Order: sequence, then C-alpha cells, then structure tokens
Amino acid sequence: MGRKLGITLDDVVDAAATIADRDGLEAASLSAVADKLGIKTPSIYNHVAGLAGLRREMALHTATEISTVCETAVRDTAEPADALRQVSHAYRAFVKSHPGLYRTLTPAPKPGEDDELYEAMAAPVTVLLGVMARAGVAENQRIHSIRALRALWHGFVDLETSGGFGMPTDIDASFDAALEALIEGIMESAR
Repeated sequence: MGRKLGITLDDVVDAAATIADRDGLEAASLSAVADKLGIKTPSIYNHVAGLAGLRREMALHTATEISTVCETAVRDTAEPADALRQVSHAYRAFVKSHPGLYRTLTPAPKPGEDDELYEAMAAPVTVLLGVMARAGVAENQRIHSIRALRALWHGFVDLETSGGFGMPTDIDASFDAALEALIEGIMESAR
C-alpha cells in the first residue's frame, strides 16, 4: 500500500506525540498512530523503521523542541543566574506539557551510536554551556553543573507528574527553593 496522500513523517511524529503526551509513551504504538492518522498500520513503515524508528523520530523532535525552548529562554537574558532561572522554568513547563515525548530522551545515545540524535540531544547542553561560560564557571566544571541542573529538572518533574509530592506545600515554591540553592552553588563556584 502506498502513502496516503498528504501523510508526512511530521504527521506521523505529531500523531505519536499527541498519543504519548495524552496516554503515555507506551500507548504510542504503530497501530495507535495509524488509527489516529486514518491509515493502515503497515503504511507507517513508509515513514519510519518500525517502533524503534518511530521512537527515534520522536526523540529527534523532542530534542529539537527542547533546544528551541532553551534558546528562547536565554536569548534576551544577560544575567547568567536569571538565564538559569528562565531556562529551568521553561524546561519544566515543556516537560509537564509533553510528558510522553520527554520519555523518548532516555536512554541518550553515546557518541558514535547515532550521531544525528546525539547532536540533537546535545544542542540544549550547548546553550547551557554558553550560560555557564558567561557566569564564569570553570570549563572543567560546566558539564557537572549542567548535569546537576538536569538532575534537578528531571527528578523534580518526574516526582511532580507522577504524584510524588503529597504534602500540601506549594510545589512551585519547592521548585524555586531547590533551583535557587543550586544556582547559588553554581554561581559560588564561579567566584
């Protein structure tokens, strides 16, 4: 069966993203995507190399979106600490809005495994490296600081979206408190 007129790879990825964000990544099966697009499941193979290919395309899409979110968040923010606050809140908002898509980013490929995906996933890191350089963080400490930020973002949002914060304390205030402590540590290390 040939391609349904008008169905593109972007359509396939968008349909999969909608399903993943609504119902979880595992729900974004080839048959569910085909049903959403009104095509037969074998037609999906005209666009992706099976489920693994679909997940890879979703990861590329997600990495590109997160890179744009990060670039936009820091674009007009001169003060490094403010840039870290802006990018942290933007990242958290993206992940909360796209929990299924976000799951496509793990595990991350290693250099040489999938260069296109590796580079797409490294693009947000490049943005953060620029902020760390502006802050005066030593070059040998920048990746450590970025990993600490990402661990905070990932861990916090994972707990938040899975109902892991049961106490009646304001979750936004908790995120801000954790973020400020980390930013203070990063800025202190740059002095």
